[in-house]
Amino acid sequence: MEQLFGKRILVVGATGGIGQHLCPLLKQSGARLFISGKRVDQLQKLVGQWGIDESYSCACDVTNPSMVQQLFHWVDKHLGGLDILINLSGIGLIKPIDQLAAEEFEQVMRVNIFGAFYLTQAALERMRKQQRGLLVHVPGILGKAPMAGAAAYCASKYALVGMMQSIREELKRTAIRISLLYFGGVDTPFWDHLRLQVQREKLIRAEEAARAVWFVCQQPDSGVVNEMVIQPFSHQVL
Repeated sequence: MEQLFGKRILVVGATGGIGQHLCPLLKQSGARLFISGKRVDQLQKLVGQWGIDESYSCACDVTNPSMVQQLFHWVDKHLGGLDILINLSGIGLIKPIDQLAAEEFEQVMRVNIFGAFYLTQAALERMRKQQRGLLVHVPGILGKAPMAGAAAYCASKYALVGMMQSIREELKRTAIRISLLYFGGVDTPFWDHLRLQVQREKLIRAEEAARAVWFVCQQPDSGVVNEMVIQPFSHQVL
């Protein structure tokens, strides 16, 4: 298994439920960590909690390509390159198609697929130079199995899967790996603003999902974890 000590890792969406449990694990493993999230105040709070130099953090709206380029500029400056990109950014929307506004659909796509595109393209620019690296994205289970009322969200996550599978074909002659994580429902603030009744106590705990991401970052030298599916016992759809 590859060791994380000294690995240069960028976590986007570090302020979310999974990120808040993942980043301490990476730091304790000796990784050189750079964190990003949309809100400056949340980032500053976590930087203090984790004992991270504030210069190793940068607020970023992933839908803005200029901000993504600025983020990677700071990563280059402080880490001198990138070994692992972990993209935990994303938004959810549960609405029947007849209640779904075009603007809402577009916003979900901009965050979940355009944001992933901008991040992946920038990361690959660095990883191709060293001919190795790891890209970790989280389509979630709705990137593999559809759900009623989730047309926009499913569309964005299916698009993410298709994009990354195509990019994987482009990278076959390199040691750049792609891992897709299909979590079947994680108890995070993701659910706070959704009009959906969910038994959150039966979902995957955020710290367990974080440990799964941490594990995926330590792949065997001779192989790759192409995908991982983790679902609650109470709600298995595959």
